[in-house]
Amino acid sequence: MKYAVIGAGAMGYRYGIHLKKYAGADVDFIDTWEPNVEAVRAQGGVYVARDHENRHLEPIDIYYPEEYVGDPDCWVVFMKQMQLDGMLERCAPLFKDHQICFTAMNGMGHYEKLLKCFAPDRLFGGTAVIATVLPGPGDVDFMGALGKEYMHVCEYDNGRTPAGEQLFADLTAAKLGPEWSPDIMSMSMAKVMLNSVCNTLCTMFEIQMGPIGADEHMRHVCEQLVGEAFDVCDLAGIDLGISREQEVDAIMQSFVDLKYHYPSMCQDMFKGRPTEVDYINGYIVKLGREHGYEAVRHELLCSEVHFAETAHRVHAEMRARGEKVGEA
Repeated sequence: MKYAVIGAGAMGYRYGIHLKKYAGADVDFIDTWEPNVEAVRAQGGVYVARDHENRHLEPIDIYYPEEYVGDPDCWVVFMKQMQLDGMLERCAPLFKDHQICFTAMNGMGHYEKLLKCFAPDRLFGGTAVIATVLPGPGDVDFMGALGKEYMHVCEYDNGRTPAGEQLFADLTAAKLGPEWSPDIMSMSMAKVMLNSVCNTLCTMFEIQMGPIGADEHMRHVCEQLVGEAFDVCDLAGIDLGISREQEVDAIMQSFVDLKYHYPSMCQDMFKGRPTEVDYINGYIVKLGREHGYEAVRHELLCSEVHFAETAHRVHAEMRARGEKVGEA
């Protein structure tokens, strides 16, 4: 299949480059961040490293939405949740009935938006435990050894179509480690839970996953957050297919597997961008309220991440004025 990646950021580059390099697919990239698009065009591609090593130029074609004239078989969408509406509006004239769409974005809220553009049997969701960093425009760093990538994929209506089978085969050939999931909501909420612990706590304290995961208090905190999220899922009729203890074990293991990684939410805060906490912990709070349940721990974490964003911004402003942070 021919692919077009919407959102040439850390994960968009990861999936597009893997599909191009290992699956031999024809891949285009579409982005609206001008410094990124212009850097790639000036360089003749994107600089790719793995774990900070072997940095090299991968030739790619990148376009703004309004200038793209391609007709891909599959769109691959990796946008920040708060930017998705605007990007879909700009790309809407490009979408056709014969195309499918795959997305493995963080958080929740994107399916409803994408369903306005693609039929349920043409939309595929995914979750990816794949760490990637974008040091700057036209520059990406794939974290973790090749072959350690791991993800789930599911058709929105939980079916198995020929187009989905081809997508799965290409993701497999691309060394992205896909597994079929039987249910879109259980798959998605399991990842939301992971992010609601790892991403959120690392962002609050501006710390890599390893050190905070190794803290003696972490498992207890993880159990409380997972328990609250499971309560919400039970009320919403979402069967995660695993026990609470299994989900806690999986999250605690992710702290070990990605010990040197700053989650994407943390990277956003470092770069002065809004975080997606309202689409992760905030989604658990929203879903709980729809069923008469107050997810108070997740609501508190939402507020605390926003406080962390404010503190980071204030400290950056102080440093810009030559003031020292932390002194009276």
